[in-house]
Amino acid sequence: MADAQDDAAHLMDDIDPRLLDLLRTRINTFIKWDLVRFFHANPHTADTAENLARYTGRDVRVVEPELRQLAQAGVLEVETLADLRVYTLTADNNTVALLDSFMRACDDRQFRIKAIYHVIRSLRRERERP
Repeated sequence: MADAQDDAAHLMDDIDPRLLDLLRTRINTFIKWDLVRFFHANPHTADTAENLARYTGRDVRVVEPELRQLAQAGVLEVETLADLRVYTLTADNNTVALLDSFMRACDDRQFRIKAIYHVIRSLRRERERP
């Protein structure tokens, strides 16, 4: 059984190391993936957590912490305007290029399967932490 799991893990790790790191460290939930996809498709958006939750079909109580984490990870920028936190896609060209590579890779079904595997693995690890 352990050998089969090791083989599966090896196959799933067979992706661009930069994208693998992105999945393991920044886009490690499906909510973050949805938010990154939204900002990639709408790169000039500047909006609140409430509106972003509505655009992505999610509850703001779940989206807001994910937005904060994406901002801490340098994927998004956050600015406070009139007591509202407004999120935008980062202006960092390297990060934008990496996100573009990720989104283009998502066009490939095999990559998406591998990416989903890594997100689920990350979620399981998070749940197992004391």
